[in-house]
Amino acid sequence: MSKNYYITTPIYYPSGKPHMGHAYSSIIADFFARFKRIQGKNVFFLTGTDEHGQKIQRAAENNKLDPLSFCNKISKTFLDLSKKLNLSNDDFIRTTEKRHSDSVTHLWNILEKNNQIYLSKYSGWYSVSDEAFYNDDEVETINNQKISKISGSSVEWVEEESYFFRLSQWQKPLLKFYSENKNFILPESRRNEVISFVESGLKDLSVSRKSFTWGIKVPSNKDHVIYVWLDALTNYLSALNYPNVDSANYKSFWPASLHLIGKDILRFHAVYWPAFLLAANIRPPLRIYGHGWILSGEKKMSKSKGNILDPLEIINKYGLDPLRYYLIKEVSFGNDGSISLEKLENCINSDLANNYGNLCQRVISFNEKNFNLKIPESHDFTEDDIYILDNYVKEFPNLIESVDNQNINNYLNFIQNQLFISNKYFNDQEPWKKKNDKKRLNTIIYVSLELIRKISIMLYPVIPESTLKVLKIYNINEKNIQFESLKEHNFLEPNQNLSKLSILFKKIETHD
Repeated sequence: MSKNYYITTPIYYPSGKPHMGHAYSSIIADFFARFKRIQGKNVFFLTGTDEHGQKIQRAAENNKLDPLSFCNKISKTFLDLSKKLNLSNDDFIRTTEKRHSDSVTHLWNILEKNNQIYLSKYSGWYSVSDEAFYNDDEVETINNQKISKISGSSVEWVEEESYFFRLSQWQKPLLKFYSENKNFILPESRRNEVISFVESGLKDLSVSRKSFTWGIKVPSNKDHVIYVWLDALTNYLSALNYPNVDSANYKSFWPASLHLIGKDILRFHAVYWPAFLLAANIRPPLRIYGHGWILSGEKKMSKSKGNILDPLEIINKYGLDPLRYYLIKEVSFGNDGSISLEKLENCINSDLANNYGNLCQRVISFNEKNFNLKIPESHDFTEDDIYILDNYVKEFPNLIESVDNQNINNYLNFIQNQLFISNKYFNDQEPWKKKNDKKRLNTIIYVSLELIRKISIMLYPVIPESTLKVLKIYNINEKNIQFESLKEHNFLEPNQNLSKLSILFKKIETHD
């Protein structure tokens, strides 16, 4: 199994301010990146902005700015958001960078050389908002306006000279590829959707436009700009120094381990992208995972609907880790999920303050009063001790498998159960009544400290800032967290000094 792990978010389209959907994709990707690092993998985590196309050009004109100045301004808000979300990304790519245009131009030239691109005329429905082409059966009329059935965005009829990619030739090779790579598209509902679309027949794809100028020029014909999706998808290669296929990054990290995307851009990633790559003799990524939307009420968030939830406002009010925890735990991964402040407050009070924070606080405070902030010597573990500690050994392979299959909810459920059991253990063992039995008292506190260490390591990819405060009391820092150490029950050194712990999560006063 490879020691390298390459994970990407979608690159975000900076035609407006970032919203909760952007934050969600980024936080989930960060969860996987952090988990894989503590598992001992060499991780490359990429995010960035997709800055070309008609929508950007129009938005720039509306703001009375040239497109690049507009992109510089809006892209910075996404870069700032990645810092605010405490993302551990290794790179932030912008499609207006030279390294990216060099990659796109090179890929185009290969496709042209391989007779995969030809010049013709396009006529059909186009959505500027989605930067996507739609067939007649994907368009409906509502209130005298033509809109896409898939996205709900308005479409317009376009007729112009265009270069086409021979997508129709790739129907059978794609179906063969899906058949041979059963887990290429997850979850299964998205895989079925893609296979059904490809089986219904593929038409050649328009891959250039003449009606606007903001984009990477077609190398052999400067009147055309390259279709924004052929341009944008290539970012996953350009961040690895493609076309330099001998570079360390490219050799280590391609093919990508996981492209994490929203379900609305599934077709581009699961149909067009592998077709482009296969046509250029490049291996497709190992997995595309199409997650659900974060809804505002019952609707997808969008600028046009005016229902955007600002992640920055929620972070400023409740803190970052509570938002990360809520989005990772409460949304059934792969499905749509709605965010409610009431549920968020309940999560903070019940899971974070009562279960995790309270366990840490009680055990450390008890240790401070009775052991002067030193790790006691453990003696013979009882059946109760071994039972609770061995949960981590028994479940260890399943936990890794859950993350490898993007079954985040399974991973979080295990943590929830262990928090409940650990709190119960501390209560049931009643260390405050064992002061005359020094050996047993020492062992109870040793086991409790060990359980907090294990739970904090598991929670680190979810709430890094808070767990690092806890792990710091054991002198464990970000660089030396090892997931493998969950299997060790005598990890803590007796007589080692512990640090004090301040309150991790303040309870929210809820109003009935």
